[in-house]
Amino acid sequence: MIRTQRLAAGVCALLAALTAGIAFPAGAVADETTALSPKVDLVLDVSGSMRTKDMDGGTRMAAAKQAFNEVLDATPENVLLGIRTLGANYPGDDQKTGCKDTAQLYPVGPLDRTEAKTAVATLSPTGWTPIGPALLKAADDLDGGTGSKRIVLISDGEDTCAPLDPCEVAREIAAKGIGLTIDTLGLVPNVKMRQQLSCIAEATGGTYTSVEHTEELTDRVNQLVDRAADPVVTPVATQGAASCAKAPTLKSGLYTDREEFGQERWYRVDVEPGQELRASVSVSADRAMNPDYGVLMRAVTVHGREIVRGEAAGNGRTDVISTGLRYPKAESDEDEAPAETVCVQVTNSYSAASGVKATPGMPLELTVDVVDGPSQASDVASFGLGRGWWLLGVLVLAGFLAGVLWGWLSRWRVAVWRTN
Repeated sequence: MIRTQRLAAGVCALLAALTAGIAFPAGAVADETTALSPKVDLVLDVSGSMRTKDMDGGTRMAAAKQAFNEVLDATPENVLLGIRTLGANYPGDDQKTGCKDTAQLYPVGPLDRTEAKTAVATLSPTGWTPIGPALLKAADDLDGGTGSKRIVLISDGEDTCAPLDPCEVAREIAAKGIGLTIDTLGLVPNVKMRQQLSCIAEATGGTYTSVEHTEELTDRVNQLVDRAADPVVTPVATQGAASCAKAPTLKSGLYTDREEFGQERWYRVDVEPGQELRASVSVSADRAMNPDYGVLMRAVTVHGREIVRGEAAGNGRTDVISTGLRYPKAESDEDEAPAETVCVQVTNSYSAASGVKATPGMPLELTVDVVDGPSQASDVASFGLGRGWWLLGVLVLAGFLAGVLWGWLSRWRVAVWRTN
C-alpha cells in the first residue's frame, strides 16, 4: 500500500515537472513574440477646431471617429496598437495647463476592438493643440521591444504650445536612434500646418499626407498600420574610416553610421566580375542647419581613381537628403578572376550656426547591394532613356500621323469654304 502511494506521488511529481517545463518555455516564447511585435500609436488631435464641419458635410471629429472605427476593424492581429489624444480634456484658456493636455486613451498592446471603439466614441473636441508634448509622450508609449515602432499623427492645425517646436521634438526622437517613424496626416491643411507636419515626418523618415475626405483618411491610416506590420530590416551599426585603407568592408545590407559637418566617411565593398554595386546613402539633419547643403557619394578604386559619383543638394526645406550610385563590373575571361575592392566615400557640406553641437554626428543610413550585373542590352540605360526609347518612338510616330491628318483636314475645309 505504501509503495503504491509512493508510486502515485512520484507520477504526480513527474507530471507536474513536465507541465512546468512546458509552460515556462511557452511563456518565454509569448514574451519574445510580444517583444518583436510591431507597435503603432495613433495620436489624434481633439482640439476645439475639430468641431469644424468641412469633411464631407460633417465635422472633422466625426470623420476621425469613423476612420478610427474602420481602422480598428482592419488592424492585423500581430500589431500592438494604442491611441493617444491631444487637447481632449482641458477646455480652459490657460496655455500652460492646455499644453499638458495629452493622455493615453487606449494603451499600446494587444487590441480589444470593442474597448478601443468605446474609448474613441467618448471623444469630444475640447482644447489646445500640444503636438510637441504629445509626440514626446507617444515615444514613451512605444518604448521597449525590438519590433517596428510608428506614430501616426492626425491633426487639423499647427501646434499652439511654442516654444516647444514639434519639428525639433521629432529631430530629438530621431537622434535617439530607436527606429521610430512618425507619419503625419493634415485634415484640410493650410500652408503653415503643411510645413510643420511635413517637417515632423521628414525628421524621422516618415510621410506627410494631406486629407480632405473621410474615405481618404481611413485608407491612409490603414496603409500606415499595415506598413508597420511588414517585416522591418534593422540597420547594422558600422563606423566608417577617414581613409579607404582603414575602412570597414561591407557586404550587401543596410547600415547606420554618424557623420559630422563636412566630414568624410569611407567604406569598402568587394565586387566580383559580372556583378553590379548599387549603393545609396541618406543623411538626416537632426538639428538646426544653415540652408544650402549637399551630400556626395563616390565610388573610387583603391588607387584613388574615381569610377562614378552621385550627389544631391538641398536648400533647407527638407531634413533628409539622399543620393546613390551604380557600378557594373564587366565579366572577365579568367576563370578565377579576383574581386575588385571599391572604395565608397560619403561626405557632406552641412554647416550650422555657432552654438549648435557638432557631436554626435548626423544620422547616416547606407544601403549596399551587390547583385548580378545586367546580362541584356535592354537592362542598361541608353542615353539615360532605357526602355523609354520605345515610348519616345511611339510619341514621334503619333505626332507625325496627327500632323498629317490635321493638315489634310485643314486643306479639305479650305477647299469646301472656297467652293461654297
